[in-house]
Amino acid sequence: MRRRARWLILLALALGAIAVGLVWQRDMRAIEAQLAASARVIQTSFGPVAYATGGQGVPVLVIHGAGGGHDQGALMAQAFLPEGTGWIAPSRFGYPGSGLPADPSTAAQADAFAELLDGLGIGRVTVIAMSGGVPPALQFALRHPERVQALILLSLAPYAPLTAAKQELPVPIWHYDALFATDLPLWTVLRLSPRALAPIFDARPELTAHMTATEAAFLDAMIAAFLPVTGRRAGLANEGAAIDPAHPIDPGAIRVPVLIVHALDDRLAPVATAQFTAQGIPGALTLLFPTGGHLLLGHHEEVRQQIAAFLVAHVPAAAE
Repeated sequence: MRRRARWLILLALALGAIAVGLVWQRDMRAIEAQLAASARVIQTSFGPVAYATGGQGVPVLVIHGAGGGHDQGALMAQAFLPEGTGWIAPSRFGYPGSGLPADPSTAAQADAFAELLDGLGIGRVTVIAMSGGVPPALQFALRHPERVQALILLSLAPYAPLTAAKQELPVPIWHYDALFATDLPLWTVLRLSPRALAPIFDARPELTAHMTATEAAFLDAMIAAFLPVTGRRAGLANEGAAIDPAHPIDPGAIRVPVLIVHALDDRLAPVATAQFTAQGIPGALTLLFPTGGHLLLGHHEEVRQQIAAFLVAHVPAAAE
């Protein structure tokens, strides 16, 4: 009897594993299909560049952060730009739909942005960048100043000549390594308790307790947008290009209007980078929140209003 019970338990476990595997494969196929359908691809000398678009009018170039892609850029545009604003959100090197060239530096990434705009027949743009998207955005303004009307920089990640500052990460580093090794661990957590991943995005309980419903939807979408991890690992591995001493960035050489937004309690991108950048750029407007973490939770409406006012003050209604 006991032997039969053990066999029944093993059979149930095997059937359960097969069922989970089938659901996982179904979900991943659907995610990958949606990711591919939400973007177009243009060929550049740096390889393919995937991009998503939305809104109307002259587009804002939206540059996503670490672990992102054109889908994360779309979420940024919807969260922070005035409603109806036109935008184009490319995947950076190594992220979904975009290749990883032999030279994956932030300088090369800036040149790839210029080729993307050339291919789309777009002259000048305003640029909004968040976190790891900030270094290539600054490079773009330095290397192609005639293409940039203004810069909006959120939760700035470090860049050379700065180095990666010591961080008080919201969770141990091994959590990141385990979750982002393959798709299955992250998919499993998302299936069982997606909000359990919030601290990995620096959305700590003391911050999520006060976020709005719109911010909660943004957070959940950002968490979900990490799948498929396997389509983002090359980009994640290349984030260190921002602090490569061979490609330093001098913010003092930037001559366009700049708005900098950062939270003092950001545990993923310490505020020192925002302060260094603000001090270096002549006339930069700086908005520092005492709380909000990396995703600026609790302040999205104010950030959106400040960006809207900044665009009215510094960006013409049509491209030159």
